[in-house]
Amino acid sequence: MIELYSWPTPNGRKVHIALEEFGLPYRAHGIDIGKGDQFTPDFLKISPNNKIPALLDPQGPDGKPISIFESGAILIYLAEKTGRFMPSSGAGRYSVLQWLMFQMGGVGPMFGQANHFRTFAPEKIPYAIDRYTNEVLRLSGVMDKRLAETRFLAGDDYSIADIATWPWISYAVRQGIDVASFQHLMRWNEEIASRPAVQRGLAVLSQPESAKPMSAEERNILFGNTQYQQR
Repeated sequence: MIELYSWPTPNGRKVHIALEEFGLPYRAHGIDIGKGDQFTPDFLKISPNNKIPALLDPQGPDGKPISIFESGAILIYLAEKTGRFMPSSGAGRYSVLQWLMFQMGGVGPMFGQANHFRTFAPEKIPYAIDRYTNEVLRLSGVMDKRLAETRFLAGDDYSIADIATWPWISYAVRQGIDVASFQHLMRWNEEIASRPAVQRGLAVLSQPESAKPMSAEERNILFGNTQYQQR
């Protein structure tokens, strides 16, 4: 059984959804990033960059155990392990990989920065808010144009590129960024949201919604000096 170490953030939910889509048996362990669980020695052994998600698979390549961190690497591993949601060769494989890298290098970082400066930054900096919000809208436009031509990001078939990207689009909608103006992106968003495995993935390690503000300790763990200590 795969041991998953994660938290219900967009990056965590990529892998929660993937494991449900692939139908692989797994056990989820919560790594509460607000409490600093990501800095424990045991977690750092499998995720040296102290980021979720990470996993341990006792039945890795050649039947040997393997640990993997970085959500994109995990998705590629699971796709190759199962032979699903990414072609094994040819142009289709590279289409999936390029859109996965688009998410890893563009959508995730830019959507994350927009959310940080809009929601968590201790002071509202108009330049930063405008810069990252506009980049979210630009990237959404890129995807909208693509999805006007194809059903899914990599082509006609649902893939790990969609699994990787959807939690960030869903998150942007909830944060009030006007991605809803992109009709093809919203068509895609709604189709993926309706998938039973996606709905099951959203429930993994889910926490009750709370209006409680972030404590000073949590803020320091996530964004302050605690984050930058050498380990």
